[in-house]
Amino acid sequence: MNGEPVRPEPSPPPRPEPVEGPGAGCPLPASLAPARLNHLRRGISGTGPLQQAIMPFTGQPLTELPTSTTDDLDAAVSRARAAQTRWAETPAQVRAAVGLRLQEAILDRSDELLDVIQAETGKARGHAFTELLEVALLSRFLGLVTRSTLAPRTLPGALPIFTRVRQHRFPVGLVGLISPWNYPFSLGVGDGLAALLAGNALLHKPDSQTVLTALLGRELIMDAGLPADLWQIVVGPGGEVGPAVIDRCDQVLFTGSTATGHRIAEQAGRRMIEASLELGGKNPMIIRADADLDRVVPGAVAACYSSAGQLCESIERIYVHRAVAAEFTRRFTAVTERLVVGVGFGDDYDIGSLTSAEQLAKVQDHVADAIAHGARVLAGGRPVPETGPYCYRPTVLTDVPPSARCYREETFGPVVAITPVESDDEAVALAADSEFGLNASIWSADVSAARALAARLPFGKININDGFAAAYGSVHASIGGWGQSGGGHRHGRESLLAVTRVQTVARQAGVPTGEFGPFRGESYRRLMTAVLRAVRILPGR
Repeated sequence: MNGEPVRPEPSPPPRPEPVEGPGAGCPLPASLAPARLNHLRRGISGTGPLQQAIMPFTGQPLTELPTSTTDDLDAAVSRARAAQTRWAETPAQVRAAVGLRLQEAILDRSDELLDVIQAETGKARGHAFTELLEVALLSRFLGLVTRSTLAPRTLPGALPIFTRVRQHRFPVGLVGLISPWNYPFSLGVGDGLAALLAGNALLHKPDSQTVLTALLGRELIMDAGLPADLWQIVVGPGGEVGPAVIDRCDQVLFTGSTATGHRIAEQAGRRMIEASLELGGKNPMIIRADADLDRVVPGAVAACYSSAGQLCESIERIYVHRAVAAEFTRRFTAVTERLVVGVGFGDDYDIGSLTSAEQLAKVQDHVADAIAHGARVLAGGRPVPETGPYCYRPTVLTDVPPSARCYREETFGPVVAITPVESDDEAVALAADSEFGLNASIWSADVSAARALAARLPFGKININDGFAAAYGSVHASIGGWGQSGGGHRHGRESLLAVTRVQTVARQAGVPTGEFGPFRGESYRRLMTAVLRAVRILPGR
């Protein structure tokens, strides 16, 4: 035996599964009581027909939410623009203080936030907590740097001494935010916060699955001092309300599928407004022969299965050097098989539910298609309806051919394909063979070698000896995708600059910028040539 997995028989006996998490009863915590949810939904700018909010743990309705009509949208825009005029005049340090207070509000009300995020997404409590961590870190960072980042800058002028230049930053006005269901707090509150602290108003269309998380986030930031009308939340089908938001705003921030991102970019382009897009990914992990498998295996588990794989940064492809492929595959598969899938608001399971029936169907289709094209299932590969209606076992595939859909398409579920490679060059070639460029992971004991590999990979984020959290959680650093994974900036000072307009004001004194007095024609050219040579001694020249 060479240690490689053996293809199973056509009808193997069922192997014992681990004990699953709590059943579908899922008693609701007090934070989700009807009276509390009714209070939250008052934050919606909506008078239209009610839509149901479904809880993934049970597949049953959690509450009903009003949708937004055209009149509701117009009224929301009017309120937001009126509030934004006053907010833009508020000193930056006052706006920034809202971010600092928001961190404390998040920490104080973390249990309620976790309950709402879990109820809407179905993710495990530990995975929900990562959203709180990110936004808590980000809110403090933005609170500390907003004033200095947006302060006017004095820059060198065309003619030293005679030309004075100052650059100013102004908010764009009304920012449209279209946020997804998978990380509703991070990608809703987190992305909206930079726009708000920069002096903008927000017209927010959260995914219909995760409206309550957006509403609770809005409540928290209002408690931290944000004027109420600055953040307007509208609800309804994405194909209807999303375009309406783009038609009414001055800039759009979107996280979601690449196909939808293309449509948003086209609509924004017709209006000549900027669109910041974080789109899909098919993220690879490279495991070099010198990697410490004691660290790699748990790191890969976290990278592949966080939030049941419903994460833009999630690893779906693993390229492991042949020298350690068999051992890594054995250990990774064994840990995967021991993971507990569950539902509910406790901490007694590892992986939660997929968020919807549609997402479950997509995962099942990808796995079935891979098997039909010759792939082998080493772990998982099946739903667990006895646990929850949308639950799916974490799944390890191998021998996935290029003809299989999951070879190139984003699965967005707890499914990963392992491929042995002979060299770093082969790993880089396979990892780069994708239209997406969002996130990549490299594991190696030789950090210099890993950095050299990173420089060859066309991805916006590279994590060395981590799956995705090291780069994503470093909120001081700007991140974004390459290729079909979109463009724009999240985190860092760039997230503030990206939602502002630049105005350059230059003042000329003493002498004009063109010919003057006796300096004309050739004499002017000689003068300017001498000046250019002379100013080389000045800093920055």
